[in-house]
Amino acid sequence: MCCNRGMPFQRKRKPLQFSDAERLRLESLRSSRTEQKRRTVRAAILLESLGGDSDELIARRHHVSRATVVLCIRKCLEFGVDAALNDLPRPGKPRQVSDDALAWVLNLACQKPKDLGYSYELWTYDLLTRHARERCAEAGFASLRKLSHSKLHKILHQGEIRPHKVRYYVKQRDPAFESKVANVLHVYKEVELINKIRSGQLAGEVRELGMETISYDENPGIQALAVTTPDRPPVVGKHASHLRDYEYVRLGTVSLLAGLDLHSGAIIETVSDTHTSADFIGFLQKLDSTYPQQQTIRLALDNHSAHISKETRGYLETAERRFEFVFTPKHGSWLNLIETQFSKMTRTMLRGIRVTSKEELVERIHRYYDEINSHPVVFRWKYKMDETFIV
Repeated sequence: MCCNRGMPFQRKRKPLQFSDAERLRLESLRSSRTEQKRRTVRAAILLESLGGDSDELIARRHHVSRATVVLCIRKCLEFGVDAALNDLPRPGKPRQVSDDALAWVLNLACQKPKDLGYSYELWTYDLLTRHARERCAEAGFASLRKLSHSKLHKILHQGEIRPHKVRYYVKQRDPAFESKVANVLHVYKEVELINKIRSGQLAGEVRELGMETISYDENPGIQALAVTTPDRPPVVGKHASHLRDYEYVRLGTVSLLAGLDLHSGAIIETVSDTHTSADFIGFLQKLDSTYPQQQTIRLALDNHSAHISKETRGYLETAERRFEFVFTPKHGSWLNLIETQFSKMTRTMLRGIRVTSKEELVERIHRYYDEINSHPVVFRWKYKMDETFIV
């Protein structure tokens, strides 16, 4: 009679061994309330097997089969902890769509529907799916006859193609773009040095100490909008935000002409109904009366017709050596620092603004710049300043 009858089978596999870090990780997984259930169970299986519990006991405790426990432990021994906690890759269903068929779909997506006889400018998923289904057989890809929207989305996503969207760009049309950029950045570098000298951070004297640099531009078409019924302010316990009737009344528009002093951060501005040559000349006259006569006023500005018109050139001839213009390149208004201030104004003061008259809008713009000038901030250009060749 065998003396081992009734005794549990002796394990023939190697015992599990974990580093302290692996054991802590398994303990954390086993007690986690946010992890997937299968991962917490597998972590518990590994720890309990490490503690000496039998496969049968572990299986009963977690309501799984003994084969599941054995497989989990075997994967850990052969491939490591990560393999035991996760599912191994499976072959899956054989592919029904070939690489050539996928390339054909992507090639379709890269064409415009109007070039294939449709009225559409851009593809929709429905139109592209329908077109692919109808034309796939004659192209030799009959496997696409049952192409679904979800399968098409997956193909386009993997190919990083979004044929239903348009991204806009501006083609560089200024042949002197690089030299003009260098000119503007040269001005900003000079301003930085002048500011350091004036503040005492840098010793020395330069000719430009007698020059004031202004970043100038217009912000036309600021709308004066009025409410049709009074706004309702927030009420605790009822509604957290202002309530406003979606209808509004247009009272007209105004144009803001503004110059940012790059040395002091102060802003000189005028508001008018237009932004013609006469308005620009009026702004120059305001600058002329603001700064001492011995100083040269240098303006960084774009190539708007009002800045180079016959009327403007005539005024500049009467104010010889008073003004110096540095033009940004065509489609390069982003180089002008005043645009940063305009953007801030649009996102803050003008956001959701409602007035009772155009005069109120003008008054509030003036008040806004009074507030800005009471605590001026010196703007500095930093983007690629040291990487760009400066002439």
